[in-house]
Amino acid sequence: MKKIIIIGAGPAGIATAFMLTKSQKKLMIIEKQKEVGGFSKTLKFIRNNDLYRTDIGPHRFFSRDNRITNLIKNIIKNDKILVNRYTRQLIQGKFYKYPIKPINAFLNIGFYKSIIFILSYLNAQLEYKILGKKIKNFEDYIIANFGKKLGDFNMLNYTEKIWGIPCKKLHFDWANQRIKGLNLLTLLKQSFKLTNNNPKTLIDHFFYPKHGTGQIYSKMLQIVSSAGSRISTNSFPIKIIHEDNKINKIILNVKGRKKRVKVLNLISSMPINDFLKILDPLPPKKVLQKVKKLKWRAQVYLFLMINKDQITKDNWIYIPDKKIPFARISEMKNFSKSMSPKGKTSLFIEFFVDKGDKIWNMDKDILFKKTIKHLEDLKLVNKKDVLDYYKLSFDKVYPIYDISYKKNLKYIKKYLDRFDNLSYIGRPGRFRYTNQDHSIKMGLLAAKGIIENKKIDFDEIGNEKEYYEKGNIDG
Repeated sequence: MKKIIIIGAGPAGIATAFMLTKSQKKLMIIEKQKEVGGFSKTLKFIRNNDLYRTDIGPHRFFSRDNRITNLIKNIIKNDKILVNRYTRQLIQGKFYKYPIKPINAFLNIGFYKSIIFILSYLNAQLEYKILGKKIKNFEDYIIANFGKKLGDFNMLNYTEKIWGIPCKKLHFDWANQRIKGLNLLTLLKQSFKLTNNNPKTLIDHFFYPKHGTGQIYSKMLQIVSSAGSRISTNSFPIKIIHEDNKINKIILNVKGRKKRVKVLNLISSMPINDFLKILDPLPPKKVLQKVKKLKWRAQVYLFLMINKDQITKDNWIYIPDKKIPFARISEMKNFSKSMSPKGKTSLFIEFFVDKGDKIWNMDKDILFKKTIKHLEDLKLVNKKDVLDYYKLSFDKVYPIYDISYKKNLKYIKKYLDRFDNLSYIGRPGRFRYTNQDHSIKMGLLAAKGIIENKKIDFDEIGNEKEYYEKGNIDG
């Protein structure tokens, strides 16, 4: 009997299963990890019977699509929390509030440097807007919209820290997707309350599931499982067999045992590189050459259990300084008190790395020693207060939008789009930096495509013509 197969139980895959279940479709979900949620899962750590929770990089849920917002709220029900956002950036030894607070920013920057930033912005307007200099890469985009001085002060160095390559080698699509419509002028208008047209990341509140963002996908999975559909964790595809533009069979490793399944429809949210490598027959040589050129950024995390009630008020602290090896710190208790035991807290520390580099291979004790020194210098944590710590490593977390990515990806997608019964979705599936809501929407539309037997244009999802994170928090 042919089955609907979903590879990957991240936001996109779980959303597909959820919608198909609502339409009484039976399916099989294959997930390589032991938990669902992909990079939006919530991990649990236990020490002396105390339970700590952490997201893999904390997530706040927002969407421009009110249907998605209301769907998630209805799934979480009474477990949704309205969180007061508190975010800071540590730049050149000083903490800057974000969203920008004019007095805080001015006192930190000083009058002279503020004037330099404004003059630099005006010079960029002359160069790019009036004289018509073309925007060729991410660095051009930032300079054109914020000025060279402000770009160097904050955005360009942090971006290079995240991606590990110069901003001149990053495609300007990265800016178009993440900060479209945002520039120094709109930031100043928002900071001085001169506009009601506020970008979403500048809103001071967001909602969050009581037990972490992974609760969304655990709840969805309960609905899928109760309808009789099967999920196999610790399982992955070995080979995907196709003929005449159709996926016919899939050979799976299900908890160590080989299983062959006939395919009615296949929905894949596994990394696009890995998917193409297990097709049988393999794609043409030129497609495989393009696949090799798609690069990913990995992450290493340190999760610290702290014997204090609270370290900061921050949800996030962003750290552009390249001398400090980590780029972001999150205190999960500031998202929900249920994320840490009473009287204790935790810090989730993120390192952006390449798989196999020095930090990726570093022993956890050595990494902790390097990290705690910086935390003590920043007067955030004393080593004596750290109860325990864990190192985690994940590959293929962020697709790198280098200068040639778009051309390579277009060629690959042209090949994949020939398969009538295949949908490839989500951040890893489409090699696209999506937020949760976009991945969920892809999943819902993939299910709709199966139910109505039609092809879906997933490239239109998240392709808004204005700032990426702007929308209605209330749905």
